[in-house]
Amino acid sequence: MIHTELFMMGISAMAIGLAVADHKRIRSARTEKENLPFSDAVWAGNTLYLSGHLGLDSSTGRPPASATDEARLMLEAFKKTVETAGLTMQDLVFMQVFCSDVSLFGEFNVVYRSYFEGGYPARAFLGSGKLLFDARFEIQGIAVKRI
Repeated sequence: MIHTELFMMGISAMAIGLAVADHKRIRSARTEKENLPFSDAVWAGNTLYLSGHLGLDSSTGRPPASATDEARLMLEAFKKTVETAGLTMQDLVFMQVFCSDVSLFGEFNVVYRSYFEGGYPARAFLGSGKLLFDARFEIQGIAVKRI
């Protein structure tokens, strides 16, 4: 019995080791150029974990004046990361939105809906207080590659 348990523990440890070795990090040109201390996304097996994305104007490094323009910039950046990984927005299973002013919920949803065809991923919309660069929104998510 002990030999069987040790054998199974060994197989489990090998499987865990394979999963860890299987990680692939995705870094955008901006993340690389600025040597930021994070990856834009990380593959772990068939699951893609996406870091927080903001909707900053590339010319100013600040959020645009309009909340809907900011949401669109953020979702475009997020979509680009998803597509760089070889997935689509339909592969997202969970998203978390941080918002500095929850009264923007409706404005955000108008833009958000336009990025999905059919069903939506599970999602949390959280009041966050102040965000980096005075952004109104930050989004992160999890996608799963369909097999």
